[in-house]
Amino acid sequence: MEYLNNSNFDAEIKEGITVVDFFANWCGPCRMLAPLLTECERQYQGKVKFAKVDVDENSALAAKYDVMSIPNLIIFKNGQVVNQHIGYSSQEELQKFIDSAL
Repeated sequence: MEYLNNSNFDAEIKEGITVVDFFANWCGPCRMLAPLLTECERQYQGKVKFAKVDVDENSALAAKYDVMSIPNLIIFKNGQVVNQHIGYSSQEELQKFIDSAL
């Protein structure tokens, strides 16, 4: 899973479907969600890109997308926000969330 920042964010989300996990290392629910996202990345390989944004290191990006609570997943399709989910989710909920953009 690629880590995005202010310099590479726009280029990475501009084509196709990208799920971006806005997180922080100190966030317990973020750490619980990480292995589920890794599994989703495996399942959707070739269809969906997955990336992470550390909100502590990239506060401008978090502010740009109104990320007030974490974990915060945003799906981008060709650079545009198409769906957002805040908080921890089960594997099934994550799959439904991702499928909504396919």
